[in-house]
Amino acid sequence: MRKIALAADDQLGLEGEMSMHFGRCPAYVIAMVADDGKIASSEVIENPYFKQHTPGQVPRFINSINVNVMIAGGMGPKAIDMFNDFGIEVVTGVGGCVGNVLKAYLNGEISGAAGCSHDHDHDHGGCN
Repeated sequence: MRKIALAADDQLGLEGEMSMHFGRCPAYVIAMVADDGKIASSEVIENPYFKQHTPGQVPRFINSINVNVMIAGGMGPKAIDMFNDFGIEVVTGVGGCVGNVLKAYLNGEISGAAGCSHDHDHDHGGCN
């Protein structure tokens, strides 16, 4: 079982929209994914550092809840390094519906991370 966190702009879970920045998002969708790649469950948790974002806090928080993969629209290189130091895979440069992004990741259609350049052009579609 893998635990995947996706930075979200809202509280709508898999039906919500991805956030362009992992640390300044109001919530994370946490998906439990079975070894066969099927989504076993998901929940929305609030970002405890949304209003007082300080570098380093979110990677430590995500690590403390045993996440294996962090997916976000954008992330700076220092944060990517910090997640990697915790053994957490990072995927960036994505946008659109949280559920569609998660499915694209599980299907091997997206991977990898690059430092945030603020051109997040890998939109995986709206939620409608």
